[in-house]
Amino acid sequence: MSGSTAALSLLGVAALAVAGVYGAAWALRLSADPVAAAPFGSGLEPVEHAVSRFHVRWYTVTMLFLAFDMEMVFMYPWTRVIPAVGPGAVIEMFVFLGVLLAGVVHAWREGALRWT
Repeated sequence: MSGSTAALSLLGVAALAVAGVYGAAWALRLSADPVAAAPFGSGLEPVEHAVSRFHVRWYTVTMLFLAFDMEMVFMYPWTRVIPAVGPGAVIEMFVFLGVLLAGVVHAWREGALRWT
């Protein structure tokens, strides 16, 4: 099979998979009217629309959360390789944490952590 035939067949399979997922969602939906199928929120009616705008400060908080979340993604495997790599792994992790700390200090100095 040539490269273009393989690519076209893969594209066809992907298109069928997307169509199948959309078809399953359409067949399993609760109501055709999206307002009638309000999301469950502890029994309370929604106060605002689901796609309402958030204050711009929340995006900064989100970016800081993702930075520290990625820190944990790198630190858990790091703990497994310390015995094999030795002191070099410890030094590299402290350099990584120093870069993250520099980012937090910069965000703090710029006022990203201030709510008022």
